[in-house]
Amino acid sequence: MARILTGTCSWTDPALVASGWYPPGTASDAEARLRYYASRFPVVEVDSTYYALPGERSGRLWAERTPDGFVFDVKAFSLLTGHPTRASALPRDLRPEPAGNRFLRPGSAPAEVVDELWRRFAAALAPLREAGRLGAVLLQFPPSLAPGPAGEAAVAVARERCAGMRAAVEFRHPGWFARDRFGRTLDLLRGIDAAFVAVDVAQGLPSSLPPAAAATSPELSVVRLHGRSPHWGTGSKEDRFRHRYTDGELAEWLPRVRALADGSAEVHVLFNNCCGDAAVTAAGAAQRLLSGEVPNSP
Repeated sequence: MARILTGTCSWTDPALVASGWYPPGTASDAEARLRYYASRFPVVEVDSTYYALPGERSGRLWAERTPDGFVFDVKAFSLLTGHPTRASALPRDLRPEPAGNRFLRPGSAPAEVVDELWRRFAAALAPLREAGRLGAVLLQFPPSLAPGPAGEAAVAVARERCAGMRAAVEFRHPGWFARDRFGRTLDLLRGIDAAFVAVDVAQGLPSSLPPAAAATSPELSVVRLHGRSPHWGTGSKEDRFRHRYTDGELAEWLPRVRALADGSAEVHVLFNNCCGDAAVTAAGAAQRLLSGEVPNSP
């Protein structure tokens, strides 16, 4: 039977830390926070690695502070998946000069710099891999990555860089989900053994993505629930992800998650509605519903 693991897309988000969810005395203690989180949920996504490369020491500490069976999904550094990235976010020895506030965009960074970023990213994950704590590398591609030969090649190259690790691919361009394109999108991911990331967002917006779910890897499927804010794709981070899921909204995903469990050995259900304690509350509710409890009315 597949393992269905439920958690959130951060355990260090400032709004969560300030919400009072962590017990007194743990909110300001990095080790205590992670140990407490890991006592409540079996999986977490590391979102901070999108903004800056992690170090190997961080990976070792995360592995030491979590129990057997706990796993981390780690989001790839922004430049590695084609997002515009501040030059100042690169390690100091890899920054162009002058760095200032300039952005590096896809193709503008020298190939040798990109190669070294991938090498350091993989090295930072080594302690998690050795401890059996690495769930997957999350390859989240920007809305600018449109379907087509160039987009498919970018996805395949990024997957190849994660050789030896499980990988999950999240698309943000609606074209990948188009009715006449979606089958090819799934075939692409099956061909490179990458998990398709199903998403939940508000519908009816120009940047909306449908709640499609499909198992494209026998090892892993991933669901990321971003909330249903009407500001998805346009507002600030707080505006885009501000949402509190009802049991009724979560229940819509139960058949999809269980179908994914029929096609993959493990399913990660991760909540990214990271405002206050909304994500941990939703993750706890999802655990309860997946265990068979009847949902409350919306």
